[in-house]
Amino acid sequence: MSDTHLLAIEQLTAHYGAAQALFGVDLTIDPGQTVALVGANGAGKTTLLKCIMGLMKPSAGDVFLEGRSVTGFSPAQMVRQGLALTPEGREVFPHLTVAENLQLGAAALKTGRREVARRMQAVYLRFGRLAERRDQAAGTLSGGEQQMLAMGRALMAQPRLLLLDEPSLGLAPLVTDEIFTIIHQLARAGVTILLVEQNAARALSASHKAYLMAGGRIVQQGSSQDLLVDPRLRAAFLGAASQEKPAASRLGAAGLTNIRLEKPDMLRHTFMPDIPDGQALAAHQLKGLQWTVRHAFEGSSFYRQRMESAGVDPASIQRLEDLRRMPFTTADDLRESYPFPLRAVPFEQIVRIHASSGTTGKRKIIGYTQKDLDDWTHFFARCYEMAGVTPLDRVQIAVGYGIWTAGMGFQLGCEKVGAMAVPVGPGNVDMHLQFMQDLRSTVFCSTASMALLMAEEIHRRGIADRIHIRKIIYGSERSSRSMRRKISELFGGAELFDITGLTELYGPGTGIECADHDCIHYWGDYYILEIIDPETLMPLPDGEWGEMVVTTLSKEAAPLIRYRTRDITRIIPGSCTCRSVMPRHSRIKGRSDDTIKFRGVNIYPSTIDTILSAIPGLGSEYQIFLTRDGDTGKDYMKLVIERGQAVDAGRTAELVHETIYQMKRQLMVSVDVELADYCQLPRTERKSQRVFDTRITDEIV
Repeated sequence: MSDTHLLAIEQLTAHYGAAQALFGVDLTIDPGQTVALVGANGAGKTTLLKCIMGLMKPSAGDVFLEGRSVTGFSPAQMVRQGLALTPEGREVFPHLTVAENLQLGAAALKTGRREVARRMQAVYLRFGRLAERRDQAAGTLSGGEQQMLAMGRALMAQPRLLLLDEPSLGLAPLVTDEIFTIIHQLARAGVTILLVEQNAARALSASHKAYLMAGGRIVQQGSSQDLLVDPRLRAAFLGAASQEKPAASRLGAAGLTNIRLEKPDMLRHTFMPDIPDGQALAAHQLKGLQWTVRHAFEGSSFYRQRMESAGVDPASIQRLEDLRRMPFTTADDLRESYPFPLRAVPFEQIVRIHASSGTTGKRKIIGYTQKDLDDWTHFFARCYEMAGVTPLDRVQIAVGYGIWTAGMGFQLGCEKVGAMAVPVGPGNVDMHLQFMQDLRSTVFCSTASMALLMAEEIHRRGIADRIHIRKIIYGSERSSRSMRRKISELFGGAELFDITGLTELYGPGTGIECADHDCIHYWGDYYILEIIDPETLMPLPDGEWGEMVVTTLSKEAAPLIRYRTRDITRIIPGSCTCRSVMPRHSRIKGRSDDTIKFRGVNIYPSTIDTILSAIPGLGSEYQIFLTRDGDTGKDYMKLVIERGQAVDAGRTAELVHETIYQMKRQLMVSVDVELADYCQLPRTERKSQRVFDTRITDEIV
């Protein structure tokens, strides 16, 4: 018997006299999970709970707690083992006060008076209405308040496993909402829960894993999210039900049919291309490349002049390799052709423009036709699909709206996939936290810096158990491994997905990290990616780091042909373990135009990220200061790095020494190091500035 499960039930059978109620039930619960047990009235759910709690002796089978058999233990013994039950119908003691009912929850543990008082205070903090009614007789409470009291009584035992039997039974919808909000909060706080419910929609939405019972047997099990939207569930488990007669099913009016049918149907739609293999993708790319070159030659005076100067024309493109004959396009070309660079369609076909920030000069303005916007929306929805976002998610968007491409792309893709968009925009931490709690957002989209800012604020305010974010989609800037770990931990184990893109190439959403988290899949059916040496401009083989160059395959208003993005990455050869046919590259390492050149050594900031992430005791935030001695002309580098959270200041000398040693060993440069207290360096909802280079003080142009 494995001891990896908190609770394991094996082949459990139970009888009421000669009538058999359970037939060989198997079930497991791991620490921290919320597991739903769903079925209609009479399915055997409550019988199973009674067997677990020792209220009923099973006819056969075993109950294991952390690998040790507890079959046949009494209810008091099970409470001492760390289990607590909130029974169906609440079963509070009506003539006792709220406080007296709560005290009974710890009675079997023989807990001291002071500890009982401490636990009661914790219950009152979680259930504010009980605190207001602590001296009121339990029988005078409303149904919802009695349910809170029953849950609070169970929590007095500080259980490792909380068993909830039909917590929504007989409650009004608004009260049910409140009860399930509390269940979500308990789960976020790390309480392991076995939730027994007739209301399948509620139970599946509130749990990680689910077991569906009928006639005393487990008839289906799996991820709650998958079961919630899987049409096979309706065919296999709802029996003769139909949309017109939901009560004809075994779950009928029990809640599963409360789910809107059209949204789960959307989950069956995929935004992934119908391209079976690399050969088919190459044929698709050649066709798109030929169209793009002809479209640009005929529609854009800029591209026609460039091609004629290079001695190429649309007829020159017969193979994918012929792309290398085309001249490069750069950001300077876009700025010099301001305000409508690369335009290849008449003005009346341009329905929108977006622009870059303009921090390095004139803004790079890009026009879009309606087809361009439709394509962008489609492959952005593909990003959400790859990240596992479904129509049941609530996506809180914390990136900029307006002239920037970010916010619009995140929102349109979200709506396309059928999820609920919560377009808050950047900044305003208080509003974001309010919406996260009140709307129970499940996905957060931002820059990495904004995600860290929010994560630390959630931790500082002590509201982690009220936050439901399970996925974070971030982009726009590099992030270290330690920064990703920190964000995930403070968000309660949220899964992070790095999304790529740039204004010139539609915007964000041109690729995303897959669920295996070892690469970025890019949409090779919409653009071709080359990797070149930024010095020689010669193509590099797959696997070697270089500058990313992109060529669009269907972009109408402002096509890109061999556009130098300045992003440094590498193409990863071979297929991904996630089985996507889409090609892939590594996460962006840096930029060919922001490389730190220090004492003859080229250093990417991401390399410093890697070194610092590997030193235990250092935080994820740092700044690089580059200065030059006016008399000697000698350059100096100083790193200001945060200590990790709760790392003692007494370790400063040790951490400084280790950082200096690792920088010298791995980069062959000498640096000065200064440690700052945790959270001392600035956080921002925008890109964090990490490199401060004051070596050049005069104008560069």
